[in-house]
Amino acid sequence: MKVNQFPDRTIAVDGKEFLYFGGTSYLGVSTHPEFQESLFKNIKKWGVFYGSSRKSNIQLGIYEKFESHFAEFVGAEKCVTVSSGMLAGKITIDFLSKTIARFYHYPKTHPAILHADSLPLFVDGKLNPGLTNSENEEIVITVDAVLALEVTPTSFDFLDGISSSKRVTLVIDESHSLGIVGENGEGIFDLILHRVVHKKIMISSLGKALGLPAGVIASDYGFIEKITNDANFISASGASPAHLATYLETQDLYEDQRELLYQNLDFIFMDGLGNRFKYHPNYPVIYSEDDSIYQQLFDKGIVITNFKYPTYKNFMSRIVITANHTFEDLELLKAALNFK
Repeated sequence: MKVNQFPDRTIAVDGKEFLYFGGTSYLGVSTHPEFQESLFKNIKKWGVFYGSSRKSNIQLGIYEKFESHFAEFVGAEKCVTVSSGMLAGKITIDFLSKTIARFYHYPKTHPAILHADSLPLFVDGKLNPGLTNSENEEIVITVDAVLALEVTPTSFDFLDGISSSKRVTLVIDESHSLGIVGENGEGIFDLILHRVVHKKIMISSLGKALGLPAGVIASDYGFIEKITNDANFISASGASPAHLATYLETQDLYEDQRELLYQNLDFIFMDGLGNRFKYHPNYPVIYSEDDSIYQQLFDKGIVITNFKYPTYKNFMSRIVITANHTFEDLELLKAALNFK
């Protein structure tokens, strides 16, 4: 399905308008007039894109300003932005692999933080034996804060079973939690504290709830300093400076949109949706394993997300609630979800 305009609460398909409950623009800022007005102003100041290396002799001050603000927001000592979440993950994993040989991954981890030789965290439902032996070693564990096809943050109880002889570097992908999870949308990075975790690194796309064409890496001062001197970072272009400036200027809008989103979630989930769907009242995504739901909703004038995710066997049907949906939109969705 190809469209010729960015979808918001509606989408035009072959000249016909449908309600749209897909994508990842949870806070709906990308199409919000206030956000766009600020962005247009900042494009005039910062340009459409800045293709130079972040390590060149000319450095744009907006990067440091944004990164200082964002590090405080997520509870990290320091952070650095890059042009995408995928790049943030690849830079991080490539850098860690230079000094650490053994990687483990939580089931269904996003490809952005999946090392080519990574071992599964669990084997036959139990922790990988390599994590419970007494060998002293540094290891990396990669995990999504909220997995695809899940609606609650990942449990980190598995850390309790890891041998104290392991020095764990924990890499967390917050792409689907930033802007949504936490009191102010700060995610879960700052909440993870454990005896075996020697270092925490957060990577994330900022293009989901926050609507920014950028990625971020957050950790301690020393790690971020090393990342910014790594060849992969130096040779890459930075994030769009105009978008970063717009984010800083529209903090009140983000707060308002979060409030609207949670009003929408309260509205659609107040009576429940039954056992046919996977959902949580504080998360803006509804999942269904029913292969027919996409077409049935389409026939009722509603388009949802339906595609094959790289780390899953089957197609997924993903119904997304955003801050821009109206109660009338949600009533129509609720009625459609109750089809017989």
